[in-house]
Amino acid sequence: QVQLVESGGGLVQAGGSLRLSCAASGRPFNSIVMGWFRRAPGKEREFVAAISRSGGITDYAASVKGRFTISRDNARNTVYLQMVSLKPEDTAVYYCAADDTRRLGLSRDNGNYGYWGQGTQVTVSS
Repeated sequence: QVQLVESGGGLVQAGGSLRLSCAASGRPFNSIVMGWFRRAPGKEREFVAAISRSGGITDYAASVKGRFTISRDNARNTVYLQMVSLKPEDTAVYYCAADDTRRLGLSRDNGNYGYWGQGTQVTVSS
Protein backbone atom coordinates (compact mmCIF):
# COMPACT_ATOMS: atom_id res chain seq x y z
CA GLN A 1 0.00 0.00 0.00
CA VAL A 2 1.08 3.53 -0.75
CA GLN A 3 -0.44 6.50 1.01
CA LEU A 4 -0.28 9.90 -0.69
CA VAL A 5 -1.06 13.31 0.74
CA GLU A 6 -1.02 16.41 -1.45
CA SER A 7 -0.66 20.00 -0.32
CA GLY A 8 0.05 23.41 -1.79
CA GLY A 9 -3.04 24.18 -3.83
CA GLY A 10 -4.82 27.51 -3.69
CA LEU A 11 -6.06 30.56 -5.55
CA VAL A 12 -3.63 32.48 -7.75
CA GLN A 13 -3.91 35.10 -10.45
CA ALA A 14 -3.06 34.30 -14.04
CA GLY A 15 0.68 34.47 -14.53
CA GLY A 16 1.34 33.46 -10.95
CA SER A 17 3.05 30.41 -9.50
CA LEU A 18 2.29 27.59 -7.11
CA ARG A 19 4.18 24.56 -5.89
CA LEU A 20 2.33 21.38 -5.08
CA SER A 21 3.80 18.73 -2.81
CA CYS A 22 2.87 15.10 -2.35
CA ALA A 23 4.20 13.11 0.58
CA ALA A 24 4.29 9.35 0.18
CA SER A 25 4.51 6.53 2.68
CA GLY A 26 4.13 2.79 2.79
CA ARG A 27 6.71 1.72 0.19
CA PRO A 28 10.37 2.57 -0.41
CA PHE A 29 9.89 5.84 -2.24
CA ASN A 30 12.73 5.26 -4.69
CA SER A 31 10.88 2.19 -6.00
CA ILE A 32 7.82 4.19 -7.08
CA VAL A 33 7.17 6.07 -10.29
CA MET A 34 5.22 9.21 -9.47
CA GLY A 35 2.80 11.21 -11.54
CA TRP A 36 0.57 14.26 -11.38
CA PHE A 37 -2.87 14.34 -12.98
CA ARG A 38 -5.65 16.90 -12.93
CA ARG A 39 -9.40 17.04 -13.38
CA ALA A 40 -10.99 20.28 -14.51
CA PRO A 41 -14.71 20.90 -13.98
CA GLY A 42 -16.74 18.92 -16.45
CA LYS A 43 -13.71 17.14 -17.89
CA GLU A 44 -12.01 13.81 -17.48
CA ARG A 45 -8.86 13.42 -15.43
CA GLU A 46 -5.80 14.08 -17.56
CA PHE A 47 -2.09 13.44 -17.33
CA VAL A 48 0.12 16.35 -16.32
CA ALA A 49 3.60 15.00 -15.57
CA ALA A 50 5.51 11.94 -14.43
CA ILE A 51 8.94 11.26 -13.00
CA SER A 52 11.07 8.15 -12.84
CA ARG A 53 12.16 6.42 -9.65
CA SER A 54 15.52 8.16 -9.59
CA GLY A 55 14.18 11.47 -10.84
CA GLY A 56 16.37 11.37 -13.90
CA ILE A 57 13.57 11.03 -16.45
CA THR A 58 10.48 13.19 -16.70
CA ASP A 59 7.52 13.48 -19.03
CA TYR A 60 5.03 16.31 -19.48
CA ALA A 61 1.75 16.91 -21.20
CA ALA A 62 2.10 19.33 -24.08
CA SER A 63 -0.21 21.81 -22.39
CA VAL A 64 2.14 22.29 -19.42
CA LYS A 65 5.58 21.66 -20.91
CA GLY A 66 7.86 24.61 -20.29
CA ARG A 67 5.66 25.94 -17.47
CA PHE A 68 5.48 23.04 -15.00
CA THR A 69 8.37 21.13 -13.47
CA ILE A 70 8.06 17.81 -11.69
CA SER A 71 10.77 16.84 -9.23
CA ARG A 72 11.25 14.51 -6.32
CA ASP A 73 13.26 14.29 -3.13
CA ASN A 74 13.73 10.63 -2.32
CA ALA A 75 15.20 11.46 1.07
CA ARG A 76 11.97 13.26 1.99
CA ASN A 77 9.61 10.81 0.22
CA THR A 78 8.09 13.75 -1.58
CA VAL A 79 7.28 14.68 -5.15
CA TYR A 80 6.72 18.26 -6.25
CA LEU A 81 5.01 20.06 -9.08
CA GLN A 82 6.29 23.59 -9.60
CA MET A 83 3.84 25.55 -11.71
CA VAL A 84 4.66 28.95 -13.21
CA SER A 85 2.92 31.18 -15.73
CA LEU A 86 -0.39 29.73 -14.63
CA LYS A 87 -3.41 30.15 -16.87
CA PRO A 88 -7.12 30.02 -16.06
CA GLU A 89 -7.30 26.76 -18.00
CA ASP A 90 -4.96 25.22 -15.42
CA THR A 91 -7.81 25.42 -12.89
CA ALA A 92 -8.47 21.87 -11.68
CA VAL A 93 -8.15 19.45 -8.82
CA TYR A 94 -4.61 18.12 -8.95
CA TYR A 95 -3.84 14.56 -7.89
CA CYS A 96 -0.57 12.84 -7.31
CA ALA A 97 -0.39 9.18 -8.19
CA ALA A 98 1.98 6.30 -7.60
CA ASP A 99 2.94 3.35 -9.77
CA ASP A 100 4.66 0.77 -7.56
CA THR A 101 4.90 -1.93 -10.24
CA ARG A 102 8.10 -2.78 -12.07
CA ARG A 103 6.76 -1.25 -15.28
CA LEU A 104 9.48 0.16 -17.51
CA GLY A 105 9.26 3.76 -18.52
CA LEU A 106 6.73 6.43 -17.55
CA SER A 107 3.03 6.07 -18.21
CA ARG A 108 0.47 8.74 -19.09
CA ASP A 109 -2.38 6.29 -18.50
CA ASN A 110 -4.09 6.88 -15.17
CA GLY A 111 -5.05 3.21 -15.15
CA ASN A 112 -1.40 2.31 -14.62
CA TYR A 113 -1.22 4.17 -11.32
CA GLY A 114 -2.54 2.13 -8.43
CA TYR A 115 -2.52 4.75 -5.71
CA TRP A 116 -3.94 8.26 -5.58
CA GLY A 117 -3.95 11.19 -3.23
CA GLN A 118 -7.08 13.02 -2.18
CA GLY A 119 -6.45 15.92 -4.55
CA THR A 120 -5.73 19.59 -4.04
CA GLN A 121 -7.63 22.43 -5.70
CA VAL A 122 -5.80 24.90 -7.90
CA THR A 123 -7.78 27.90 -9.07
CA VAL A 124 -6.31 30.44 -11.47
CA SER A 125 -8.24 33.68 -11.83
CA SER A 126 -8.08 35.80 -14.96
